[in-house]
Amino acid sequence: MSSELVSELKDLLIDGLHLEDVEPDEIDLDEPLFGEGLGLDSIDALEIAVLLDRKYGVRITSGDDKNPEIFASLNSLVTFVVENRTK
Repeated sequence: MSSELVSELKDLLIDGLHLEDVEPDEIDLDEPLFGEGLGLDSIDALEIAVLLDRKYGVRITSGDDKNPEIFASLNSLVTFVVENRTK
C-alpha cells in the first residue's frame, strides 16, 4: 500500500469533508470511518464518492452491495482506490 496515497486520502477526507478538528495523523488506517470511529455519516459517504471520482476516476454507486466493505476504514478505502483508479 502506498504511503503517499494514504496521505493523499487523509488530506482529501479532511479538506473535502471540512473536518476542522481532525489532523491526518489522528486518522488510523483500521479505524471505522462511520459511527464510533471517525464519526462520518451517509452524506459524508456521498461526498467521499464524488471526491474519489474527481481525483482518481473511481466510481462508487449508492446501491453497491460492497459499500459497507469499501467504506469500512481508510485501509479498505485505499485498497479500493488502488484496485479501481483510472487517473
